Amino acid sequence: MKKVFWGYIRPNGDVGVRNHVLIVPACRVCNIIAKRIADYVVGVKTVITTGEVCRHSKDRKRLSDIYVGLAKNANVYGTIILALKPDNGYPEVRAEALKTRIDESGKPCVVLYMNEAGGQDRLVENGIATAREMVRKASLEHRQEVPLGKLKIGVKCGWSDATSGISGNPSFGAAADKLIDAGGTVIFSETTELIGAENYVAERCVNPDDAKRLLEMVNAVETAAKATGEDIRTINPIPANIAAGITTLEEKSLGAIRKAGSKPIVGVLEYCQQPTKPGLHFMDGWASAFSLPASLAAAGCVITLYQLGGGDLPDNDPPMLGTNTGIVAPLMYVTGNYITAEKASRSIDFSAGEVLRGKMTLDEAGESLLEKIISVADGEYAKGETIKYQDQIEPYFLGPVF
Repeated sequence: MKKVFWGYIRPNGDVGVRNHVLIVPACRVCNIIAKRIADYVVGVKTVITTGEVCRHSKDRKRLSDIYVGLAKNANVYGTIILALKPDNGYPEVRAEALKTRIDESGKPCVVLYMNEAGGQDRLVENGIATAREMVRKASLEHRQEVPLGKLKIGVKCGWSDATSGISGNPSFGAAADKLIDAGGTVIFSETTELIGAENYVAERCVNPDDAKRLLEMVNAVETAAKATGEDIRTINPIPANIAAGITTLEEKSLGAIRKAGSKPIVGVLEYCQQPTKPGLHFMDGWASAFSLPASLAAAGCVITLYQLGGGDLPDNDPPMLGTNTGIVAPLMYVTGNYITAEKASRSIDFSAGEVLRGKMTLDEAGESLLEKIISVADGEYAKGETIKYQDQIEPYFLGPVF
């Protein structure tokens, strides 16, 4: 297995595997402008959310953490922030406040104001001109060979079935172990899907304070669910999980945590928090495919993976969720279900289905998956990257809205 990959070295020493320019709409009325610029200029990404309006300060801070984290992601060369005018809007998402935090990365960051441009169409024109120039400068960056330990990846699992806990998640866990042995960083998430298995995971935390915080995160989710008058165990597993043979949330969780491999957990991260050391980390997060890949990217992951069971997928060429919800980080679809791999061959990047057939060990599957991840890091497109489509992301807001 290769011990190196080819990446873009950023001013702070982080290494990216893509070289995007990011457009950040500091207020939701700039969404349409950001989208128009991103559609027009090659090499540009943007993030579209429901915005900051009528949310409390903690949720506005979470939204700002997504914006800033995506801009700081090593896959981003530089960022353009769009806003109405200086000192406009909530303090957490004001353009200058975002820029101050993004500037910590040492990467280019420009703010464009609508009132200074002379209206939205003029802002689109200014944004296109600025983006084109930034993309041109980004093109002068060249990939360099770097140690594998510089790679940061994140994972979620979904559409779970029995194969998720038998072959799919364990195969990723084996790949994660190998990357961590090489000095790399892995973040896993989905707080809901620790319920019933949280004590096993907490025992793996190196720091007792991290173990305590992890259990608090899980308890907060379960308490919030019960406050609705429903037990979360009647909501999750979702109908697709049940149809595929999973009966309880505990059963689902015991399969889900296998994506964390076997290494000790060296950090428990808040939502979108970037780790400060290599190794295995857990991040508080929502399981939605329209939420978690983006927050993993905001936490610094340059590749995100969706480990798919898929036992209840439609039979032929099923539509795949969240083709671009990593925003600036490629989203790879992997599975341990050979039937899913056949059904969704246009979307699945890697299958560990041969484990089920007895033709491959979990260790061999992990080795092959890590080789595929390195290839994507080197520049191979994940299949979802070939589709020019962007879902609106769903941040992990605490609520309520007002």
